[in-house]
Amino acid sequence: MRMLPKWRIFAEPEFASPEKAHPGDMLLAEFFDKHFYPHAEATRRRPRIVKYVFDRHMRSGLGQIKLADLSSFVLDEWIRAQINQRYKPGTINKHIFLVNRMLNVAQNWGLIDKNIFQTCLIKRLPLGDYKQHFLTATELRTLLTACAREPHPYLELFAKLLILTGARSSEARLSLWSHYDLEARIWTVPVSKNGRSRRIVLSTAALALLGDIRAKTESLMLPTGWQDHLFINPRLRRPYDSFHAAWDRARRSVAMPTVRIHDLRHTYASLLINNGASIYEVQTLLGHHNVSMTQRYAHLAPNTLQTRVEMVAGLLD
Repeated sequence: MRMLPKWRIFAEPEFASPEKAHPGDMLLAEFFDKHFYPHAEATRRRPRIVKYVFDRHMRSGLGQIKLADLSSFVLDEWIRAQINQRYKPGTINKHIFLVNRMLNVAQNWGLIDKNIFQTCLIKRLPLGDYKQHFLTATELRTLLTACAREPHPYLELFAKLLILTGARSSEARLSLWSHYDLEARIWTVPVSKNGRSRRIVLSTAALALLGDIRAKTESLMLPTGWQDHLFINPRLRRPYDSFHAAWDRARRSVAMPTVRIHDLRHTYASLLINNGASIYEVQTLLGHHNVSMTQRYAHLAPNTLQTRVEMVAGLLD
């Protein structure tokens, strides 16, 4: 009997290797789950918002299209469908930004040859004038009174903290007691909207309000330790996800349904400007990285430019 060579005895059976899947055959949703979202978790401050937007507005529709099948026609049709559904231009622009960002990442990683969004006819919708609501003193008192009537344990205190500091809602909602230096009268926000830390100067009224917040928390038998949040949901015993539902009830109860929580920040800025604060002081207090963000409030200054030109004219006299 002829003996087979050892290499023939122990050799692996040969199979035809299947052709490798082309990256373009990947669904947009698959690319998001396997590649883009892990990337967002590592690089973005609030990646859960990215996932929420994709799941709610893209996964069941655009997400079921292969990367290779995405075209400028498909994307323009997707945007037009949102316009027809009466989505706000700002909301659509956020969706456009996310898909454009995803395709940029896919291109950088070599999964697609080019970002087809660059050939779309609709790249961004015009937003018109920036909407701002500056509350009068009467409106502010009316809203705060409505907040006090709400059964929510913290709504009035939360709204007062925003109007006294100009803080963003998320900054206050997620703040810890360790972020407040009462002696230095400084509230440090570790990571603000622009990704940097910022310091908020606390007035005497803001310091007193912090005492009221602590007293309310203790009355609810909730912790007020160094690493505890200021605003803890008594039922879930964790920081609130949002104050919107309670705020919406309060504003509607006084026939002010369009006033947003963020308008308290705008009102804080308007009060500063109207009482003589410079644009650069307001920029610092609001934590704007670029003064162009603060320029939207410049028109509120009463007769400031007229006063300045009269100073020059006075020198000639």
